Amino acid sequence: MLCGCCRRVTFRPGRGAPRHGPATPVPAHPAPGTPPRRAPLRTHQPPGDHHQGRDAAARRRPRADDARELLTRSEALLATARRIRDGESGLLRAALPPDIAGETVAALLAGFRQRHAGVELELRELTTAQQLDQLAAHDLDVGLIHHPCDVAGLELGPVLRREVGVLLPRGAPAADLDEVPLTALNGYDLVLFHRSGAPALHDDLLTTCARDGYTPTAVRHGQGASFVRGLLLSSRAVAFSPKDAHPAHAAGEDPDIVWRPLAGAPLAWRHSVAWPKGRGDAAVATFAQAVTDALRGTAAATADAPPRPLHLRPTAEYWL
Repeated sequence: MLCGCCRRVTFRPGRGAPRHGPATPVPAHPAPGTPPRRAPLRTHQPPGDHHQGRDAAARRRPRADDARELLTRSEALLATARRIRDGESGLLRAALPPDIAGETVAALLAGFRQRHAGVELELRELTTAQQLDQLAAHDLDVGLIHHPCDVAGLELGPVLRREVGVLLPRGAPAADLDEVPLTALNGYDLVLFHRSGAPALHDDLLTTCARDGYTPTAVRHGQGASFVRGLLLSSRAVAFSPKDAHPAHAAGEDPDIVWRPLAGAPLAWRHSVAWPKGRGDAAVATFAQAVTDALRGTAAATADAPPRPLHLRPTAEYWL
């Protein structure tokens, strides 16, 4: 039994609690400034959704296979890096200057194979300037360079000295001397390697000649044995060379050209093995030792002082 002041309230599922009092009408249009009501987002489920789990697993399998392949490749790369660090990469890119005698090259190759048979030696013939460029670009692992030169960023092996003498026509008056002073070469052209091959050595040699009394009438550039021989025979010219580079001339076996030592030994080729700093390994050390032994055994090279600081000279200083 309910009194008149009470009203029956019926709760229906899914509806909010009823409110007493007059109902508030819902406006047909929202008030100005009120953001519009958006319908709830619905998730679109493609047909066959019960296969979604299997499809995702199938898509993950190739990714896992790719990851395993990348991991395998990275491990192989790290192993290669370790072999390179230990000098076991299988290849050593090395270079020698053009004035190294054939006997020295043969002795070097034999000595390297004996010490490091597991590494292939890729030997090139390059000037000092070419070697420095390739060492800086990491296109060359190690080389034998002439001093003086710019050795910034390089590590050096022992400096070796090769005495330089003079090649001259057999009929030249100086050919009758046991030792030829530089002053005796006045009136002769000089056949010399191109300056671009070793600029500092080129300038240093001409400066030494000028200071010791020899000023060539002309400088002719050439380095091949046949070409130099032709210049010596066809013009009044001389050339500087280590004794080991021309054994036949030094032994007097050539009827037209002789080799003679220079009085006081004012000129010498100074070499050392060079490689980029921090990139030395067992193969580089083996090459350096093989070069040292070959030069001492076949070219009578001797130990010399470390290279002095490089000071490039004016190209024409030797004319002063």
